[in-house]
Amino acid sequence: MKKQILAILVLTAGLTLGLPLQAATLKIATVTPENSQWMKDMRASAKEIRERTEGRVQIKYYGGGVMGNDQKVLSRIRIGALQGGAFTPTALAAQYSNLNLYGLPMVFDSEEEAAYARSRLDSKLSAGLEEAGFVNFGFAGGGFAILMSNTPVDSLDDLKGKKVWIPEGDDISRRAMEAMSLSPVTLPLTDVLTGLQTGLIDIVAMSPIGALVLQWHTKVKYITELPLVYTLGFMAVDKRAFGKLSEDDQAIVREVMGRTYENFDKANLVDNRGARDALLNTGIQTVPVSPEEYEKVRAALMKLNVDLAGQGHFEKALFDEMLTYVSEYRSEH
Repeated sequence: MKKQILAILVLTAGLTLGLPLQAATLKIATVTPENSQWMKDMRASAKEIRERTEGRVQIKYYGGGVMGNDQKVLSRIRIGALQGGAFTPTALAAQYSNLNLYGLPMVFDSEEEAAYARSRLDSKLSAGLEEAGFVNFGFAGGGFAILMSNTPVDSLDDLKGKKVWIPEGDDISRRAMEAMSLSPVTLPLTDVLTGLQTGLIDIVAMSPIGALVLQWHTKVKYITELPLVYTLGFMAVDKRAFGKLSEDDQAIVREVMGRTYENFDKANLVDNRGARDALLNTGIQTVPVSPEEYEKVRAALMKLNVDLAGQGHFEKALFDEMLTYVSEYRSEH
């Protein structure tokens, strides 16, 4: 009998030794379509992490928005059904308000300006987000959201009364659109295409690459040449779940995902320019904006940005620091 018990203990120990220690699965939700290059790259990074941690850390992605809108994803993270998601800044602005900074309307004139400011501020925003309870691995710029519509828009007068989509919970976008005399309509990202199809909304503001990936370009006829809002995306993982990994495994995940998002950031700049050309190749027409109208829009929106800073929607010191970097870039170029 003792020999049988000993044999069972030895066998059990052998099976245990064959299993990865501190195994964990990070379940991540994203609206990225399953067959897109972005999803392929994320799955490749998950494979590398699994191999380098010898199976201790596995990442399972739920693509195409199957886990619902941002609020549903955050609810699932809170109860542990998910460990993270791929978000835009507005989704987590309630947890860390300084994520609003890059997306303030008409702050940047070009990708280069945004890159200059980001090179000095990204690390501060990542640290602030982690203090708020979410680990992230860098930001991937998505280019500028430009106005897309079914009627030409080249002035503030053309915007009056038009119905424009804004993300759920995005008070800054709502106020920005109201400052341009638009009528905001709140919809989850997953419902925007249907909103364009049914006439529930007339105008969307989205980067060219985002419009292509989400197929919104199939329901609009014009794009207005106005760099309205700088967009970016990032992955955020619940800090408590991430903290359960060993320090060595955390370092591997940070390295691999940091490299992945750095590559996204570089590739998106090139891809977004190509996406704009692709939009025009589908027959969508571009609408130029005169310098006078450009400055009129900028003046209205920069006044809003200053008001928001004064009202505590983000740290005024960081806002002023960002504007200093923008001024530095413009004076040097």
